[in-house]
Amino acid sequence: MSAPAPCPARALPDSFFDRDAQTLARDLLGKVIRHRQGDLWLAARIIETEAYYLTDKGSHASLGFTEKRKALFLGGGHIYMYYARGGDSLNFSAQGPGNAVLIKSAYPWIDTISDANSLARMQLNNPDASGNLRPPERLCNGQTLLCRAMGLKVPHWDARRFDPERLYVEDCGIAVPRVIQTTRLGIPHGRDEHLPYRFVDADYARHCTRNPLRRGQVEGQDFFMLEQGN
Repeated sequence: MSAPAPCPARALPDSFFDRDAQTLARDLLGKVIRHRQGDLWLAARIIETEAYYLTDKGSHASLGFTEKRKALFLGGGHIYMYYARGGDSLNFSAQGPGNAVLIKSAYPWIDTISDANSLARMQLNNPDASGNLRPPERLCNGQTLLCRAMGLKVPHWDARRFDPERLYVEDCGIAVPRVIQTTRLGIPHGRDEHLPYRFVDADYARHCTRNPLRRGQVEGQDFFMLEQGN
């Protein structure tokens, strides 16, 4: 079986990523990541992101330039991958040296390019601890789960550009009318953990890493709801 043709016409150009990290983090919600694995295009809709800046103590770039972190200091649209919590994590560089967006979680995307066979491959890529297939809503709800389901690995993609034949981010015209802005997850105390740089598609809040609308959370105090015009 030959692989479905990609849609580079709708692939986001590098210029899309060359913007402020928070703006990019918000605008990436609803966009679709496609990764070719064998004859299949695996796909996931981005539902949760986190922005990081060079001046932010919680960022990798704040620790200084190294060969491993060089993608963070390259132009917008470079891929930065690293190992975290025993798995791979996916980031895209933004405007300005050291600024980037972490793709925190996503939701499987099905269409004519990435069909039920692609979803099945993602489930095989990312079984649960007992070896059972995860339901779609649990496949990509975390940065390492996302990369595992999508077959994305640090050695293959770190410090690279997108490739319309293998990996790209696509605008499928998905509207995200409401965005939740809140604090990031897993930031150590004293490392700017208070900064509200996490963005969640409100319609998918219960499928992200940690639901910002869970019981006990107060709007205006624990999170802010942003209404968007699209």
